[in-house]
Amino acid sequence: MLPLSLIDFATVYQGETPRESFIRSVAMAQRAERLGFSRIWYAEHHNMPTISSAAPAVLISHIASQTESIRLGSGGVMLPNHSPLTVAEQFGTLAELYPGRIDLGLGRAPGTDMKTLQALRREPQDAERFPSDVVELQGYLRGASRIQGVEAIPGRNTDVPLYILGSSLFGAQLAAQLGLPYSFASHFAPAALEQAVTTYREHFEPSEQLSEPYVIAAVNVTAAGTKEEAEEQSTQVRKARVAAMIGRGRELSEAEVDMLMHSPAGQQVLEMLRYSAVGTGDEVRDYLERFAEKAKADELMISLQSPSTEESARSMEILADAWGLEASGERSVS
Repeated sequence: MLPLSLIDFATVYQGETPRESFIRSVAMAQRAERLGFSRIWYAEHHNMPTISSAAPAVLISHIASQTESIRLGSGGVMLPNHSPLTVAEQFGTLAELYPGRIDLGLGRAPGTDMKTLQALRREPQDAERFPSDVVELQGYLRGASRIQGVEAIPGRNTDVPLYILGSSLFGAQLAAQLGLPYSFASHFAPAALEQAVTTYREHFEPSEQLSEPYVIAAVNVTAAGTKEEAEEQSTQVRKARVAAMIGRGRELSEAEVDMLMHSPAGQQVLEMLRYSAVGTGDEVRDYLERFAEKAKADELMISLQSPSTEESARSMEILADAWGLEASGERSVS
């Protein structure tokens, strides 16, 4: 079976502060480590009231201090928002503190809106430097700086593994050219999955980091004790997603949400969740096996889609049991 990993958005629920989300993220990482998941990644988002992972390096450090072996990383750091040297120093620090456990996934989107991009003191055209910024960052981490007289300390010679994140052919082509692993965001941007992965595999050039192509494909999972229970949870998640993305913060009635679900805009939002495994453990496992074949994936990155913390924890345990992950402690799926 392929390795299973998780992406954690450090969700802030209504009435909470980010502190509660961080406590939950620690508990999730400890549970994932115990169940045998390979890694957890945290995504850089800004100015989003329900996501508190704006500073992945800081969050990774805290969670690494509360766990022992699970790999932790960014999924990803939005490189146009930062200088390559700063990112090398941050993740070099993490690598020195937690050797062999740190990943650095890189994206070129801003992870926010245009107004917030201005607040970050960035310009849209900064994304055009993404390929050269990746190469510069890689040089710092390898101890082979491309800028004479400038070294990342910490960072130099840590060789933190880089991953290119993407949802289009651009990321696939860049990852192939640089010989880096490629992670496709099919959990919310499914359209180009097969074309991007094919492009990556066909054009991959071996590198110091990687001799053969390596694909991580993201997919949504809602696992429960019965198919009916899982479908009900998935419906709640989908309604909440449509309300949040189209309702623009307004309080909506059930009837209004139902209308939005069937509107063209609502259908667009729901299409983002095209790749979703919903059902019992066996049903989810069968779906993920088919998805992995379709995506030509070497690893699956799971986005748990349940309406509550308790249901997400149970979904994780059901998935681990069905997939046959090797647990380091006891678990219950009752």
